[in-house]
Amino acid sequence: MNLFAQGIAWIFDPANNTGNNAILVRLGEHVTITLLTVAVAVVIAVPLGLLIGHTGKGRSVAVGLSGGIRALPTLGVLTLLALWLGLGLQAPVIAFVILAIPSILAGTYSGVEAIDRATIDAARAQGMTPWQVLGKVEIPLALPLIVGGIRAAVLQVVATVTLAAYINAGGLGGYAFSGLANSDYVEVLGGSILVIVLAIAFEIVFAALQRLAVPAGVSAGSGRQSRRNTRSSAPRASTPVEGTHP
Repeated sequence: MNLFAQGIAWIFDPANNTGNNAILVRLGEHVTITLLTVAVAVVIAVPLGLLIGHTGKGRSVAVGLSGGIRALPTLGVLTLLALWLGLGLQAPVIAFVILAIPSILAGTYSGVEAIDRATIDAARAQGMTPWQVLGKVEIPLALPLIVGGIRAAVLQVVATVTLAAYINAGGLGGYAFSGLANSDYVEVLGGSILVIVLAIAFEIVFAALQRLAVPAGVSAGSGRQSRRNTRSSAPRASTPVEGTHP
């Protein structure tokens, strides 16, 4: 039996599904940390991104800060926070929020900036206030890119949450650390497979949510425009001129 098959067998071994170290327990911890982290990052980054995209101010600062945040080593930040705050969920949540913010922030202000300015001007010409323009025009049209930023953040976080086990905060990463400590590479592989499967599941869910976030009018308009472009690009049959012979 090869190592991969052994890893699959380890996942379905009843011995690994009981007690505090059960796979379902670790999986629940991993999902909880991931969703909690992304939720906090959304609360911080989405309003800030909407403000930047709506006003057009602070974009360069946001890009610079996002680039700086992306360069931070998550394991180093996690270790420093754990030494400062102690063991528990506080340190990993803060570290992973820092990791998630840039993608959500970029997706949000890019989504607002990508809206055709003629659409914004038309909304204002109808007497909409700035808040109405933001709530009824900009947010709905930017929502697909906002969800796309959240989707990217979720994938980054769900993979990195494995580091939470480094400070005994739970998650599927515990199998990697304990397996390495005991030279049990089947356990390491089994835990890795679980993380991969969880990441794929999140990708499928958020890809569907991003598709659903596209406004119906925008989808229909895009389809009509695509059909018009197809018709206009199709070669036209030549009409014979009267009096000519083939």
